[in-house]
Amino acid sequence: MVRMTTNLAQRIPAAVLWDMDGTLIDSEPLWLATELEMLRRYDIELTDEVRDGLVGSGLRSAARVFQGLGVPLSVDEIIAEWTAGVIAGLRSTTPAWRPGALELLGSLRDAGIPSCLVTMAVREIADAVLALLPEGLEFAGVLGGDEVQREKPDPEPYLRGAELIGVPITECLALEDSVNGLRSAAASGAVAIGVPNLLSLDGVPSHELWPTLAGVDAARLSERFRFHTGTQTTTENGELA
Repeated sequence: MVRMTTNLAQRIPAAVLWDMDGTLIDSEPLWLATELEMLRRYDIELTDEVRDGLVGSGLRSAARVFQGLGVPLSVDEIIAEWTAGVIAGLRSTTPAWRPGALELLGSLRDAGIPSCLVTMAVREIADAVLALLPEGLEFAGVLGGDEVQREKPDPEPYLRGAELIGVPITECLALEDSVNGLRSAAASGAVAIGVPNLLSLDGVPSHELWPTLAGVDAARLSERFRFHTGTQTTTENGELA
């Protein structure tokens, strides 16, 4: 007989919380194209420093940065234009899923471990991305950036994501590609795994950094979750299984 030393008798972790842009799908080029189009209209240059700082930022924060650069639009107007541009790009191009992401999502499904999407993109964009998923793959919960009060790097998005699917945050593992996102995940109490995309995550608080999700399955996530939380599977004789 095998039993768990915690109340997670069936699933370890109890849920996986996913970032979207850069972790599930490589939509960053769509965002950049939309942002550059807006800035060109007002003859504003986007420096590398500003561009890098926008990766993983909440849309309200990013819109205020654009206002500071001289874009004469309200925060809501900026976000609405970005949303329309990104959705148009999603619908006109082949989805650029991140390596290993769909395979891992399917492995988690087969293991009975629910996934929840926690993104700073507005819910309309998240729904557009989810509509592109292959048949049979889905998320148990979705939380958009317009559904939280405090954006990443605040822990609220991940705390709300866990609450949305009824799982304690300490029983969750989070996957992130950005500095702001990884800080949010780590501060929330989840086991935070960084999978860098555009920018290095060296020195950012996390439990581990992985170069890719390719080759990662539910068993691997479970093993790393147990390692970081001390959750172990034991036999009835008290031996580690």
